[in-house]
Amino acid sequence: MSDKNIQLATFGGGCFWCTEAVFQEVKGVEKVVSGYSGGNVPGHPTYREICSGLTGHAEVVQVTFDSNIISFEDILVIFMTTHDPTTLNKQGADVGTQYRSVIFYHDKTQKQIAEQVVKKVSEYYKDPIVTEISPLDIFYKAEDYHQNYYRNNPSQGYCSFVITPKLSKLRTLYSNKLK
Repeated sequence: MSDKNIQLATFGGGCFWCTEAVFQEVKGVEKVVSGYSGGNVPGHPTYREICSGLTGHAEVVQVTFDSNIISFEDILVIFMTTHDPTTLNKQGADVGTQYRSVIFYHDKTQKQIAEQVVKKVSEYYKDPIVTEISPLDIFYKAEDYHQNYYRNNPSQGYCSFVITPKLSKLRTLYSNKLK
């Protein structure tokens, strides 16, 4: 018999490579899968289609976590403080609706917690938070080469200049919540 309480969280905060790398470091996270959600085009979208910005999908990660180790609220606080939730459809140099800040909730409880967390962290930002909070419809797993991207490509330019500093910030802010 397992003492685990496995839950799912799905959100996007710009490039999924960054968000995936952050949550792979967090205690209680069992799995992180990069993918797409929130679009309006039927069928499984491709990365090329997502990058066009025409499908309406966001680059997201789906995080499988043990809520006996880390709560959904803590997952969201880490999410909200490791990307900029005040920029509409933009994270750094990545621009377009596919890079929007979004929390896709799986049930009413997650929706309520998401609304509370967004309100709570808003006092730490000068500009208003623009993070979308929407029900999860369908999650599409991204192509295999997007999975574990930072772990497989740490010296790649984007990883070195964008993801490594994000991980440094994570280690500074949340050392007690990391593996």
